[in-house]
Amino acid sequence: MDAIRNTVLEAWMTEHGYSSNSLADAVNRAVEQLTGHVGGLDGSSVRAWKAGRVTWPKSATRTALEAVTGLPAVALGFVPRGRPSPTPAPSQQEEPDMKRRTLVGGIAAAAAAAATPGTVSPRRIGMSDVNRLNKRFAEIIASDHRHGGQPGIEERAAALADEALNLQNAGSATQRVRSSLYASGAAFRSSAMWAAIDGRRYDVAKAHMREAQALAEMSGDQAIKFRIWSHAGTMYRHMGRPADACAANDVARNLHLTRRDPLFASLGLARQGAIHGTAQNRTDTRRAFEQAQDAMLRADPADHRPVWLLAFYDQAELDSLALSAYLALGDYPTAEYHAHRCLSSLRPHMLRSRAITTTRLAHALLAQGAAEAATATAMKVPIDAATRHARVSRMLQEFGAALRATAPRSTTVQVWTEHTTTWRTAA
Repeated sequence: MDAIRNTVLEAWMTEHGYSSNSLADAVNRAVEQLTGHVGGLDGSSVRAWKAGRVTWPKSATRTALEAVTGLPAVALGFVPRGRPSPTPAPSQQEEPDMKRRTLVGGIAAAAAAAATPGTVSPRRIGMSDVNRLNKRFAEIIASDHRHGGQPGIEERAAALADEALNLQNAGSATQRVRSSLYASGAAFRSSAMWAAIDGRRYDVAKAHMREAQALAEMSGDQAIKFRIWSHAGTMYRHMGRPADACAANDVARNLHLTRRDPLFASLGLARQGAIHGTAQNRTDTRRAFEQAQDAMLRADPADHRPVWLLAFYDQAELDSLALSAYLALGDYPTAEYHAHRCLSSLRPHMLRSRAITTTRLAHALLAQGAAEAATATAMKVPIDAATRHARVSRMLQEFGAALRATAPRSTTVQVWTEHTTTWRTAA
């Protein structure tokens, strides 16, 4: 019996501009994100799908294909083995052995529900729906700047990412709207990733990163791709893996967006400078921050930019990254200089950033022998940040240990000990 061509898959590929080779490459990348091993597909594999010679790809490949397309395999014209109809049974949509992530499972469930016979005709999804989601994204950004790193922020961002995906399958929409919804989903998922990074929950952050990357690829949005890879660079820097941090940040810096907008170029360079500081590359650190400053001065403030970038990247953030780099290098006077510059220009709502910068300033002062001034500075960190923010808490613990090593049995140590005792009673 002759194979029946999969015209549904062919139509999807034509609509979305995929050749057999490019779809194979995209699925291979998704396989790697899901399993940790690079997929082995090539153009001939996809041509076999289109020709109907392969009617039900292997489990890992099928899951990766669903992540790339945003559709369940049956909606792409594939037929489960042993079934004459393309209508899938729920048990065959589930893959417990692969432990499908929310991204694929949510899309598959919503698509199956939308395809159920006898239901009401789907509504039209428009940019007003996207704009409604984006307003909630702004709320997530604001909450992050006030509190940072909290599991609650991560959970809300992840839930909104799922909401964007569910909306994707709630009705008909133009390609522009669908791309915008994928971008919104990627933005929310990257915020969940950042909250996990900020809270030092790195394994969870990596899981959010993989889903954010898949959504960003489907959206085609350069800005959100930049954000995700730039976050990845920061994550690896905090994990003490500067080589991986540099590689991830390079992906962000090599997007053509950075050649078009100097502000994106500046952020990429500033974060590269922080990575060089962690790697003890003094010359590269100085050069990166000089270039970042130059790029920031060239950026036109009137240019349209995404809310997440405008909400945090400015001169204060550039100085904050420089502070981190020079502190890592052991250049404490330069670190102190950037700390004061940062604190003088931080926007009032940047509570998390102020707590981090104040703590780093305390470290820079202590390393220069100013124990009393350092302790007075550290005591300015609000109790909420000192006890609930993972990064700030750890840095303050390290400050206390360094203070006790620097000035043992001094009144300064006693003052600090009494101060931290009040944190435990107030927490």
